[in-house]
Amino acid sequence: MTSNFKCIPVIDLSLAKSPLTRPKLLQELHHALTCVGFLYITNHDVPQDTISDLKHALPTLFALDPTATEKEEVALHNSPQFLGYSQVGSETTAGVADKREQFEFATELPDLWRAGLPLYERLKGPNQWPSHDPSLRSVIEKYIRELTSLGERFLRLVAEALSLDPETLFSFLSEQHRLKLVHYPASDPSSDPNIQGVGPHKDSSGWWTFLLQASPPTVKGLQALNKTGEWIDIPVIEDTFVVNIGQAFEVVTHGVCKATTHRVLSGPSERYSVPFFQGVRGSLTKGEALETLREHFATQTMALEASEGANIDSAFLGGKYDTWGESQLRTKIRSHRDVGRMFYADVFHDYVNDDS
Repeated sequence: MTSNFKCIPVIDLSLAKSPLTRPKLLQELHHALTCVGFLYITNHDVPQDTISDLKHALPTLFALDPTATEKEEVALHNSPQFLGYSQVGSETTAGVADKREQFEFATELPDLWRAGLPLYERLKGPNQWPSHDPSLRSVIEKYIRELTSLGERFLRLVAEALSLDPETLFSFLSEQHRLKLVHYPASDPSSDPNIQGVGPHKDSSGWWTFLLQASPPTVKGLQALNKTGEWIDIPVIEDTFVVNIGQAFEVVTHGVCKATTHRVLSGPSERYSVPFFQGVRGSLTKGEALETLREHFATQTMALEASEGANIDSAFLGGKYDTWGESQLRTKIRSHRDVGRMFYADVFHDYVNDDS
């Protein structure tokens, strides 16, 4: 049950290292999982140079002109995996253009898709790497490796906080995780009333999201929605990641751990943000997602006030597609229709006209 929180809890992962403090960590984590859906983590053991190298690369990368060769050569419309650069306004949330530009990367994998495999398997494949700065690839790949490791350490703690075997949650993961480098240009509301950096949404593309807010603490924008409909600021806290639940995790936990609606508002200062989406296995079916841990979470759901924990808001469950992978492919095609027309023409019209 998402509670009427007024701020986001800060979880110190170093508490897990001592048997004296580990129970305190697990108690705090359980509260964050079941009552908020958002948290900060500190003492996460991601090397500082991995983070600082990435942060330092962002201004130079986005300073390139959107029509420059360096951006066009890695444009998202070149990639059936939906990896690459997209301009401000090219992605929508709830039908409204988002005021952000971004580079999308993922765990580097070969393109092994061929006719006869599920179409969603085509989402796995290689990145497009900007040629103007060859060192960027090593910076990105190191960051993805470190965040992959952090995600695995975190999942073991989450499982323990929910009274599960530490390895239980790994069966739902994909071998490919996704990373976005996002730039929100400065916005003047007096001349442009649309300040939607990203519209209100629940994360639908990952198991968990690990967000690096890469701008100074004076730069705001990220907000989460509490139970009474109040938008709560999630300010920058140095040396932390903001972590939030994705919709797939809400489904598997039967609403005990709810994905929380959030948004980004544009402001007078430009903002940099780096979300890492822990990938969900494309072959995950609705039946598997609902049945694997049903018995475990049934008693916890009953313990929540009323039946709120059982009310799961999920495009995966509500849609007509049985696998997570096809649900994801539909979402990506609807968000990036130029890519859909180019690489997925056979299903394009079915997906864009399907409002289930």
